[in-house]
Amino acid sequence: MRIAALALALLAASPAFADGEVQKLMTPADKARLDGYEQTRASALAEARSGDTGEVAELDGLLAMPSMSFAGFDMTGDWRCRTIKAGGISPLVVYGWFKCRVTDDGSGWRLEKLTGSQRTTGRFYDDGADRLIYLGSLHLNDDPAMPYASGADTDQIGYAFRTGDRQWRIELPAPRFESKLDILEFRR
Repeated sequence: MRIAALALALLAASPAFADGEVQKLMTPADKARLDGYEQTRASALAEARSGDTGEVAELDGLLAMPSMSFAGFDMTGDWRCRTIKAGGISPLVVYGWFKCRVTDDGSGWRLEKLTGSQRTTGRFYDDGADRLIYLGSLHLNDDPAMPYASGADTDQIGYAFRTGDRQWRIELPAPRFESKLDILEFRR
């Protein structure tokens, strides 16, 4: 009886992966991207530091915000969103603001970037209280989004971090094109 109670207590204290659904959905290539997240992020941010000083200041301000729990946070609704590309072809590029929307279709939060030439559509999965995993699909302009796991050119994976009551971000390590790290910033 005591062993069962101890096991239950340990399970309750572990990160929320539900039934491990996200692990079953991830492609092997995307599992590898998440495994290398810290190293990729460090390399991309080191390159970004040689970029435009104004853009570096914007990036530093964003990254200085402490992560907060997603518990009780409602992501649904319309958001301003922008992409920051760190490392790769250019040291740092901070794009202007576009429109994004998060909905809840009953099986979880779903993101759609509605404007801009590079768009994303995908879902969020629990990875503990302070971080979510994003599985998405890159699509261009008004082309329809392919389902996640349709191929290396469109598959996206990253970690989402809440940074305030009206802001959060997704960090996408080793995107297929242009940069070493894409950061999608969201603000109400």
